[in-house]
Amino acid sequence: MLRVDDIRYSVEGRPLFEGASATIPDGHKVGFVGRNGTGKTTLFRLIRGELVLEGGDIRVPKGARIGGVAQEVPGSETSLLDTVLEADTERASLMAEAETATDPTRIAEIQTRLADIDAWSAEGRASAILKGLGFTTEEQGMPCSAFSGGWRMRVALAGVLFSAPDLLLLDEPTNYLDLEGALWLESYLASYPHTVIVISHDRGLLNRAVTSILHLEDRKLTLYQGSYDTFAETRAARLAVAEAENRKQEARRAHLQSFVDRFRAKASKAVQAQSRLKMIARMKPISSPQEAALRRFTFPEPEELSPPIINMESTSVGYDGRAVLSKLNLRIDQDDRIALLGRNGEGKSTLSKLLAGKLDPLGGRITRARKLRIGYFAQHQLDELHIDETPLDHIRRLRPGETPAKLRARLAGFGIGAEQADTVAGRLSGGQKARLSLLLATLDAPHMLILDEPTNHLDMESREALIEALTAYSGAVILVSHDMHLLSHVADALWLVKDGRVAPWDGDLEDYRRMLLDMPAPKSGKKERAPSASRHDIAQLRQAVSDAESRVGKLSEMREKLSVKLADPAIYEETRLKEAEGWQRKFAEVEHGLERAEALWLKALERLEQSGG
Repeated sequence: MLRVDDIRYSVEGRPLFEGASATIPDGHKVGFVGRNGTGKTTLFRLIRGELVLEGGDIRVPKGARIGGVAQEVPGSETSLLDTVLEADTERASLMAEAETATDPTRIAEIQTRLADIDAWSAEGRASAILKGLGFTTEEQGMPCSAFSGGWRMRVALAGVLFSAPDLLLLDEPTNYLDLEGALWLESYLASYPHTVIVISHDRGLLNRAVTSILHLEDRKLTLYQGSYDTFAETRAARLAVAEAENRKQEARRAHLQSFVDRFRAKASKAVQAQSRLKMIARMKPISSPQEAALRRFTFPEPEELSPPIINMESTSVGYDGRAVLSKLNLRIDQDDRIALLGRNGEGKSTLSKLLAGKLDPLGGRITRARKLRIGYFAQHQLDELHIDETPLDHIRRLRPGETPAKLRARLAGFGIGAEQADTVAGRLSGGQKARLSLLLATLDAPHMLILDEPTNHLDMESREALIEALTAYSGAVILVSHDMHLLSHVADALWLVKDGRVAPWDGDLEDYRRMLLDMPAPKSGKKERAPSASRHDIAQLRQAVSDAESRVGKLSEMREKLSVKLADPAIYEETRLKEAEGWQRKFAEVEHGLERAEALWLKALERLEQSGG
């Protein structure tokens, strides 16, 4: 159990926590939310002991392992798979010691512990995690140095998931993932066997992967049970009550003050006036939770063009003469809202660059409306900002003839206030940089806006503001995003990029999610009566359950016997090392067989239950 008890902490004189407390039971999955800059990442550092509290206490269970994602995996020559395997330091240490240990008793202890931590299936588990995060089997054998920083962040995430700490602290883990990776992570975290606290602004993850929400506001911590949507409803009710109480108190304050103003000068009423002044002074302000003003985005409106604004006929596109996508027959109109779906590497970014005019077609034909203007936003553009220039400098370069007041009004329309307008880009937060890049992308009132992961670094309120702005925008929108909440509210058409082709996806986003996670389709609301099974069929199903149960029992007995065998120091004598290796291989085979037998047993039970037997 993690206990945060009455903590106090400040940064440069600015208090982040004052009397903040929370208790998180073991095994809970917690979404940690709050405005950017309020101290969420700081609390993680306090839990890890990297910072020293000014007051209060944070207690973690004795011996609990705390894990989080490193800033980045170094670009070493170690393969991705080995890098992840090394993240489990206990396993790596035991495996290394097993190579050199000579004392039979110690060898037996090592082998017993390796069996306890399921070391023999480690490679398969590490590979499955890497695959879930978007790495092919071939890529898993490549060195880390072959991948960019964003991809190495995925390796770092894979490493901490593989090491399975008792307390897993994740800070915006989906920022470096695509939709497919984000959905896989949701599923993984939901079944993670230990405690998870995840800082996230991804509404889908906070609704599906966690069971409670920890909210940081007004330097206090409040734990809400349920998903993010439940938290939002509960908090909205709190806000309404607080607002009503504020109105009552203000009315009472105004009434008292009017009496004081009328009778303060009259000697006969002086005592009453003074008593009312004391009453006003004693009235404590009702602390209404900080409600972020919806920091709106204001997209300029383009003029209307004749449809289609883009048309492709048998178009192909790629790099160095080699096609990534081909036989594209696509049409885009100005009122289209299209989300691009597809696994990493299938060509979503390639298609986006083709649409934006950043790549020329290799073949076929692409026709664009004559006056078409396109706005393009991609995450790498944040790195292209001039870090030694202010947002005002950036926009002045593009609009040199406009007055400073007009330029500042444009910045304000994207939530960049007076203070941020005069701050160099290098000192802006990730969210402020994203807002500036979005402003630059839409400055010319584009007829089509291409957005590649626009919500990274944006907090929850900013994401909602972006949804509202895109809904009101009169141009076409092409979206690539891991944020299902954004996609579901903005996109009205889905295109699947797969196997070198682009085609409409017939289902909805939930269908796509189920397909990725290999989940069965939900049953219809109307209950259908299953066809009754014959006695013979039920007897066969019962026999299948009995056979599967018997096999699980036999394999479990075999596993126990092998565990005893591997714990015997005698088999690690120098003359019997080959025999020991054989028993270890047998143990791994039995472990794998037991997993399959248990899965078949559960499936047989499910079939029997469905048959009514």
